[in-house]
Amino acid sequence: MRNFDGLDSFLATVEAGSFSAAAGRLGVTPAAVSKQVGQLERHLGARLFQRTTRSLTLTENGERLYAETAAPARALEQALATLTDDSEAPAGTLRVSVAPGFARQHILPLMPEFLKRYPALRLDWSFENRRVDLVKEGFDAAIGAGIGTDANVVARALMPLKLLTVAAPSYLALHGTPVTLADLARHDCIRLRSATSGRLRDWTFLVGDEMVTVPVDGRVVVTDLDAIGEAALAGMGLARLSAHQVLPYLDDGRLVRVLDDFRSPPNAIQVYYAHYRLTPPKVRAFVEFLSASMAKSELRARIDAIP
Repeated sequence: MRNFDGLDSFLATVEAGSFSAAAGRLGVTPAAVSKQVGQLERHLGARLFQRTTRSLTLTENGERLYAETAAPARALEQALATLTDDSEAPAGTLRVSVAPGFARQHILPLMPEFLKRYPALRLDWSFENRRVDLVKEGFDAAIGAGIGTDANVVARALMPLKLLTVAAPSYLALHGTPVTLADLARHDCIRLRSATSGRLRDWTFLVGDEMVTVPVDGRVVVTDLDAIGEAALAGMGLARLSAHQVLPYLDDGRLVRVLDDFRSPPNAIQVYYAHYRLTPPKVRAFVEFLSASMAKSELRARIDAIP
C-alpha cells in the first residue's frame, strides 16, 4: 500500500479525535484530511470511521488498522527523526504542564540557563497536579509522576520518586513514634485528596517484594502536597511525602523520618511528550536539557542513596 498520506491522516484523526483537530496538527485543511481518509478507505475497501454530524468513532476495521499500524508508524518517524538536520535551532513557545512543588523547587531554577542557551524559545507553563492529555490539550510536554503513557506518549525518567513517612518532633513527643505499619491506625495521618477525582490517596509500602496498602485516617485532609508539608511542620500529624520535598527539613531537624524499614513502591518523576509525529526541536532540546541537568544534580545523588 502506498497511500501514506491517507494513513498519516487516519492516525492523526484517531489520536486528535476529529478531522479538524488532525488538520491543525498536520498543517492542512479538514477537507484535505477527510479526503485522504476517504481515499484510504476506498483503497482498502473498508470503512474506518462511523461518521455523524456530532461524532467520529472507529469501526472494527478502523480499530484493527490503528492497532497494527500506530507503533510501526511511530518507529519509522523516530528513525527518520534521527536523520534530520539538527542545525534547526529550537524556537517557539514551549507549553508544559508541571507538578507545582517539584517544578518550583527544582525545574524553574534551571530555566535561566535553558533560556540563555535557546534565546528563541518562550515558556508557557501550567502548574497543576493532574493528568493532562498532551495531544488534545496542546501541551508539548508534562512533568510529573504517575501520569501514564500510551501509544501516543513516551516518557523519560528525571528523578526517582521515593516516599518517606515523616513527622515533626513536637508531634512525636506527644503521640509517640510508630514502629510498625499497624501503629499507623492510632496516629493522625495527614491525607491527600485528589483535586480532580476527589479520591483520598492511599498509603502504600513495600513489605518484602509485596506492595501493601495500609488504611490510615486523620483529622486533616488537603488537596495540595505543599500544604501537607506545612501541616507536618506544624505538628499536625504524620505525612507521606516525596524525598525531594522533605530533605531540607530532615537536614535541619524540623522533620524526622519514621518507619524507615518500609520502602515505597518504585516510581519516578518523568518528563512526558507526544510521539505520534517527529519530535519538534524545542521538545528535544527541553527533554535532553532536563535529563542531563537532573542526572548530574546533587539531589539525584542523595535520592539514589536512600534505601
